[in-house]
Amino acid sequence: MRVSATAKYLRGSTRKAQLVTRAITGKRVEEAAALLRFMPQAAARDVARVLKSATANAENNHNLSAEDLVVVEARADEGPTIKRWQPRAQGRAFPIHKPMTHITVVVEDREA
Repeated sequence: MRVSATAKYLRGSTRKAQLVTRAITGKRVEEAAALLRFMPQAAARDVARVLKSATANAENNHNLSAEDLVVVEARADEGPTIKRWQPRAQGRAFPIHKPMTHITVVVEDREA
C-alpha cells in the first residue's frame, strides 16, 4: 500500500531540493532518515520532516510497520515565486525572486 505526505509552500529552491529527494528515492525509510540527518543541504531538514510525516501516516492510518517501508517516490515540485524589487542606482530596480517548493514523499510497504 502506498502512503504519501506533502509539504507545500516551503521557501527554497526546487532545484536544490531535488538533489536531496533523488538521494533517498528507493531507500528504506530508516536508511533515508539517516542519510537526511547528515546531509549538509538546508532542504534535507524539510525533506526529513515530510518523510517522518509519511511514515507516521503509514503507521497510524494504515497499521503498517515502519521497518517494512521503502521510499518509492520523493519529488520536489515548483511552487509560486514571490517577486520583490531591489532599488539600485539612478532610479533603476532589480528583481528579486524568492522561490517556493512543494515536497512530496511516497512510501510503500515491502513484505519480506
